[in-house]
Amino acid sequence: MLKNKVTFSFYILGISILNLLLFHLPLFRFVLNNIDYGTLNGGLLVLSLFIMALVANFFAFYVLLFRSGIAGRILMCIFFIINAVALYFINTYGVIIDESMIGNVLNTNYSESSSFFSFQLLGYFILFGLISCYFILIIPVVKESVRRCVIICLLSLLFIIVFVFANSSNWLWIDKNSKTLGGLVMPWSYTVNTALFYLHQHQSDKKEILLPSATFTDNKKAVVVLVIGESARRENFSLYGYGKNTNPLLSKTDNVHAFAANSCATYTTAGVKCILQHQDTKELYEILPNYLYRHKVDVVWRTNNWGEPPVHIEDYHTKEKLATGCNGENCDYDEVLVSGLKERIVSSSHYKILIVLHTSTSHGPTYSTKYPKQFEVFSPACNSVELSRCSQQELINAYDNTIVYTDYLLSRVIGELKELKGYRSSMIYVSDHGESLGEKNLYMHGLPVSLAPKQQYEVPFIVWSSGGPAIKNDQSVSQNYVFHSVLRFLGVKSPVYNEKMSVFK
Repeated sequence: MLKNKVTFSFYILGISILNLLLFHLPLFRFVLNNIDYGTLNGGLLVLSLFIMALVANFFAFYVLLFRSGIAGRILMCIFFIINAVALYFINTYGVIIDESMIGNVLNTNYSESSSFFSFQLLGYFILFGLISCYFILIIPVVKESVRRCVIICLLSLLFIIVFVFANSSNWLWIDKNSKTLGGLVMPWSYTVNTALFYLHQHQSDKKEILLPSATFTDNKKAVVVLVIGESARRENFSLYGYGKNTNPLLSKTDNVHAFAANSCATYTTAGVKCILQHQDTKELYEILPNYLYRHKVDVVWRTNNWGEPPVHIEDYHTKEKLATGCNGENCDYDEVLVSGLKERIVSSSHYKILIVLHTSTSHGPTYSTKYPKQFEVFSPACNSVELSRCSQQELINAYDNTIVYTDYLLSRVIGELKELKGYRSSMIYVSDHGESLGEKNLYMHGLPVSLAPKQQYEVPFIVWSSGGPAIKNDQSVSQNYVFHSVLRFLGVKSPVYNEKMSVFK
């Protein structure tokens, strides 16, 4: 234990400096990469941001910890530990801790989160988190008076205000990059954005807005299988011109059409919501499965994923539930979603059927665990959660193998539908978002669309049909086309149907 006590304000200043030096290198790396710091104005901006981050944290920590005792120190330890984990993901995957990334974290289940564990992560946890906590807890502090506290807080606020107005010429640049800057400031990136996430989640949890009633234009048997992909980026599909043959089966299948699509967002919850709604909106309108189920369509949801809006249907099955009736060696993969698919369709007493298969095939970082070994067409493939241990080519090989497996799954769905007698059938595949694989030192997904590279939002939109309306020759579509295309194929007449947003004539 340290014998010499330090004043409370000096203690907080030390914590603020430690927090700035340990956890804000990515923030200043971004600033230096995006301004001309060789000029007087650029240099002053860097210096001002450095001082502002220090003083702002000092002010916040001072207010939070004043008279809080051991509880305040424990709170600081929690901040430093979470900072350490956040820093690992920022440095390793190039993520930004904004509201959408918080949504990703909070919607992650154990199987996905455990795939991120590595000794490098453990090193960050110990070196930046636990060791910092040791010093935060043991330093003896001399308490300060309320009067001194008020004076220090007022001076800190005055200092912040002066620096804000002194940098008025840089307000436009700061505003333009506010999401990125805010997502790299610790610990406020995740504390503020977590509060915002729950606030917006509370607003979105309001009862969904029901769509107007619909009718059917015919009583012919029709089935649509909607396959929602996970983290599948368009440029790695050979159907779209990729140099490696990642679609050996679909490329030989008749009546397969590949549309160019952009996702509404770069994370699952927003991407899936956009796929299932009739328009891109922040409001929670009745999603496609709920809408059709309310109109007596036989709706089935099979998932090896999560993050969808509330689904109000009877036939909802998770991977674990499906696995009990699955036979074969690949039931641990997305193949479990296809098991018994044709039998389920044939057993239905309804004329109109929608089946949704929500896959997880291309979700990182452990791409090599997402497909059976026989689909490792491209090698060597990255087998490590620590992507820095793999070359970019090994990483891309592993990812491309997930696309090969996706190609097989879609081909198998089409094969099952071809065997149906008396049905007009269609398969629609669209991914929730794309994926970064090391381009510009970015990995995975989750950046705001305004900042994200095209790999994170350019997605495949693949359609096959047998019987029923013909497929249009449109080149570009959006995720919202799914809603209107399914209505058209199933013969559903609705006031919200938009002919221009259907891939079917």
